[in-house]
Amino acid sequence: MEIISRYTQTKFQKIRIDMQTILGSGGTIGTPLAMELMNYTDKIRLVSRNPKRINATDELYPIDVNDLSQIDKAIAGSEVVYVVIGFEYKLSVWQTIWPVFLQEVIKACKKYKARLVFFDNVYMYEKSAIPFMTETSPVHAPSKKGKVRQQLHEMIMNEVNNGSLTALIARSADFYGPDNKNSALNMMVVDNFLKGKKAQAFGNIDKIHTYTYTPDAAIATALLGNTIDAYNQVWHVPTTKEKLTNRQWIQLIADQLKVEAKIQTIPVWMIKILGLFIPIMKEFPEMIYQYEEDYIFDSTKYEKRFGITATTPKDGISQLIKNLNTQNTKL
Repeated sequence: MEIISRYTQTKFQKIRIDMQTILGSGGTIGTPLAMELMNYTDKIRLVSRNPKRINATDELYPIDVNDLSQIDKAIAGSEVVYVVIGFEYKLSVWQTIWPVFLQEVIKACKKYKARLVFFDNVYMYEKSAIPFMTETSPVHAPSKKGKVRQQLHEMIMNEVNNGSLTALIARSADFYGPDNKNSALNMMVVDNFLKGKKAQAFGNIDKIHTYTYTPDAAIATALLGNTIDAYNQVWHVPTTKEKLTNRQWIQLIADQLKVEAKIQTIPVWMIKILGLFIPIMKEFPEMIYQYEEDYIFDSTKYEKRFGITATTPKDGISQLIKNLNTQNTKL
């Protein structure tokens, strides 16, 4: 069936009627992805523990992802399956749940001949790739959580390479954006400034760190999932080419909020101490290497293929703050 994108037509015509399923709906990427998919189909299935309708025609499918027997039925009848689920940010959880979960997803996609779109991060890249990451950067994870992501990458690409699965990996840098509770910029900078506190930051704040704007990531993921020749490869979703340091990102946020850009840097030894009282902090030390040198995520491949560039940091932060102000007004 022909696939028509809103980016290639002046007037979009809805011609698809096939089911597209989101595993992990309602999250940072899942919600805007569901909105964007309406440009391609009005048959969207939202799968999560407590799915909530985003579009009027959405099909809701509650599931306990720990019960692997439910995955088959959740995927049945789908043409495209998007995996945007985020399990608890804890190494033991990732090691236990991610591989078996993905194996069941792959099994069901093969059974129902569904195409798989896997939304991923950069943890599997070799440490030496961090200063300039592309889709061809070496996959050799330097961290334990990265090794889990590497395993998932290899599970998918091995199936692709032997011709048993049609899939793509849509990869994102660290991200920020509206309704994003898990972003470091949101949690450690925006939230702290709003509370009258100093921004907090890891590593060397004078190193470049590119961030992906979540609405850009969702739009790109939907477009990739509905473009046949995008499959069986890795794509970096559009990410700013402006080489801002973390200090500059913090200053940009402070300017938007009209506050002084006070910053508290958190060394690794302090993170380890905080981990004694705040469990999630135990998960950060092994990932600090990504904040100690330039972190440049290149999305040239996507930009050349689709002619779409990323939202500028200034516009992205502006929209993030506007969204927060709107939410606060409603409270």
